[in-house]
Amino acid sequence: MTKSDIILKHLSTVFDPELGANIVELGMVKDIQHVDKKVTIKLALTIADCPMRNQIETEINRKLKLLENVETVEISITAMDQKDRTAVMEKAREKARENAQPTNVNPRTRVIAIGSGKGGVGKSTLSANIALGLAEKGFQTGLLDADIWGFSIPRLLGISGRIEANNDKKMIPYEIGNLKVISTGLLTSDEDTALMWRGLMLSKALEQFLTDVEWGDLDYLIIDLPPGTGDIQMALSRLLPQAELIVITTPQLMAQKVATRVADMAKRSFIPLLGVIENMSYFESNSGEKFNIFGEGGGKALADKFGIPVLGNIPISENTNNIADGGTPLINQENNSITKAEIDKLINNIATQLPPIVDESCTGRLAKVFEELSNQ
Repeated sequence: MTKSDIILKHLSTVFDPELGANIVELGMVKDIQHVDKKVTIKLALTIADCPMRNQIETEINRKLKLLENVETVEISITAMDQKDRTAVMEKAREKARENAQPTNVNPRTRVIAIGSGKGGVGKSTLSANIALGLAEKGFQTGLLDADIWGFSIPRLLGISGRIEANNDKKMIPYEIGNLKVISTGLLTSDEDTALMWRGLMLSKALEQFLTDVEWGDLDYLIIDLPPGTGDIQMALSRLLPQAELIVITTPQLMAQKVATRVADMAKRSFIPLLGVIENMSYFESNSGEKFNIFGEGGGKALADKFGIPVLGNIPISENTNNIADGGTPLINQENNSITKAEIDKLINNIATQLPPIVDESCTGRLAKVFEELSNQ
């Protein structure tokens, strides 16, 4: 696969929010040049001066700069000719006939999958706290527990009960303020029940959680992936092409090496890597003493290897785990621990690096779209 093919694959994860399709299938990408560490793209929009232009340019820059060997992105904007615009209208009609999206997750939703190479590194704990923190900052947030076998989100959030369906036979997520939660732990009779599912059943379960759940309009969807690089991970890029991945590791060399496989899987599946979180970076006592009980440097080594940022270094604090096991997430504990403070910084960092997509309107563009639809 050539460099241009790889870039094109990543550009296919950039969506035009108005038309509900990615910029590659809409025929907007006219030319790609990759020389040294500079990528030059010729991009044709339906209307060159549409306000949507800034959003699309920002997404292209952000996603391509997550790639290795890409430091500079230059975008040349032109307006589509009549032939291209007609093709776009045909694609828009096709998307409308197909209900525009294969899942119940809006293409405008920021989808953040959180993965790890092995269990026991705090992936689910961080997923729950990140989702809850984004919701408490006012963002409409979904939390999908895709760790089908090892579900733990209900316990981490201190919730129980069974999910019900509405009149359209869509599952209704469990709601906590602005947070909507789906987990197999809210479908089984109790949390000790073993789910003996294999292969296609796992990816089918993920597909059902994305198509048969009434998610509504979300700013963010956080997906807590199972550890490793199995069926769920491979289904993700097919079902949610806008998904991006955060990799969780600890400072240990062994954990970092295992996490490398997850990052490599994302790279091979053309899932953009948003960054690395190093969990259990150190232990800090109530007196302020710090101990590197799991070594140091694993998060930075992983981030450097793939040219992505370290989003946060989360320490362990005294007197937090027992409270968390009781169903009170770290960010909601009364104890103002260093762990709570660093998780709050992490949530702010994620919201800054990946802000919600603003649903801008473009009266001129929409008028032209409707005019051409009526003339076809």
